[in-house]
Amino acid sequence: MSVDVRRLLLLADVAEHGSLTGAAAALGYTTSAISQQLRRLESEAGQPLLERLPRGIRLTEAGAALATRAGAIRRQLRAAESDLAEHSGLRAGSLRIGSFPTASASLLPLVVTRFHQRWPDIDLTVHSALLAPLIDLLHSGEVELALLWDYPWNRLRDPGLTSVHLLDDPPVLVVPAASDLPRERPVTMADLADRRWVVRSETHPASDLLLRSCVRAGYEPRITYRAQDYQEIQAMVAAGLGIALAPRLGLTNLRDDVRLVSIAADDDVPHRRILLSRVRDRPARPAAAAIERAFAEVADSLSVSRLGRHQLGSVRDGADPRHAPPEPEDPDDPGGEAFRNA
Repeated sequence: MSVDVRRLLLLADVAEHGSLTGAAAALGYTTSAISQQLRRLESEAGQPLLERLPRGIRLTEAGAALATRAGAIRRQLRAAESDLAEHSGLRAGSLRIGSFPTASASLLPLVVTRFHQRWPDIDLTVHSALLAPLIDLLHSGEVELALLWDYPWNRLRDPGLTSVHLLDDPPVLVVPAASDLPRERPVTMADLADRRWVVRSETHPASDLLLRSCVRAGYEPRITYRAQDYQEIQAMVAAGLGIALAPRLGLTNLRDDVRLVSIAADDDVPHRRILLSRVRDRPARPAAAAIERAFAEVADSLSVSRLGRHQLGSVRDGADPRHAPPEPEDPDDPGGEAFRNA
């Protein structure tokens, strides 16, 4: 049996996208062209690889086995491509990184712009996902680097990963533009005991942050609205349903009818750490090392930019401050369940 490798990879695309139509859209081909190539592959294989159903297709056992092999071939081809990129001095090749929504809307565009200006010939692909899927993408090799995050009570502890601590993302208050809260000075959480609150969904870490911060200040928050994203939070705050506590990077696109109020530095409200992570036993390729430098440069610039050190905090703490050190366990929440959202 002799099969065309390009058709094998096409079968892997169909398996990945779940349909001929999905694969065709992703690859820029027509569905009929995909179908024709796969019929030729079946002829080469000497047996059916797809079952044509009234709605879509299904791989036969032989087709599924070949698709698995094709996936392995693709990974080898990508590895070969990476080798070529190393020898060509970043004048060719690709880089796949992961990010989460609030970083993708704030930090990441600055890094991507800087990277493309320096290395325009590197094909950069970004996968946006939540925390747990991003970690899976790292371990599976689907991305080489990923932006991750953690809080003091739930530190990222994955022995298979190594992480660089880029910056701290502090929480700030979102209040109506005409709020009676002060404009010129920070407030404490204790000052807000009589306020109503707009928060993210109950399972979201920002909701946990609010509860922990309020309980530490001696009260439980009175929740009036649970939102699905930070734009929705801003809208409900503007409508007067309450105020909100949110990470600063989640508020890049601020509405005109809300404003931000800082939390007093000595109030000890936890900051979110923004991390850049990769698999520990996979040395960074030149393209990955280049974008790591871009991330570090942008993080440094943010710490003294219009966002301000009082908002993004210093990221240099300790002998090797860009590497996230292990943190002591929180006695009130040992271990903690890994967060699912960003």
